[in-house]
Amino acid sequence: MTDDEIDHTLRSLGVRVHEVDDLPDDRDGEYLHAQRLIRLQRGMARRLRRSVLAHECAHALAGDIPTLSSWSTHRQERRADEWAAVHLIDLADYRAADIRHAGHLEAMALTLDVTTDLVAVYRDLLATRQRAVL
Repeated sequence: MTDDEIDHTLRSLGVRVHEVDDLPDDRDGEYLHAQRLIRLQRGMARRLRRSVLAHECAHALAGDIPTLSSWSTHRQERRADEWAAVHLIDLADYRAADIRHAGHLEAMALTLDVTTDLVAVYRDLLATRQRAVL
């Protein structure tokens, strides 16, 4: 999925994106369902920004709202990471990067133009899928 496709998806959902300076230090983005708004920390590097935007897009698609349950929050965050990983990383590109960089996550993330976290999530999804086939 390209950046333009993410933008198109968000526009079709009626979700606006604003860059801000006031997110907590432990956050690069947030989705506010009641306002149909994604807030992104201003000044992020391109691959971090696109990874965070895809993650927040997943929250918008699911209609996620904050919860007091740590289990529910973890589930929402994992689902958003998985959606972002699957939509930003092409399998053929992943395999080529894996071979080229001998599985080094940071190098693969640079090549794939996503965060290291999303490469790790994608790797986990592939391993889970492979175990299911066996």
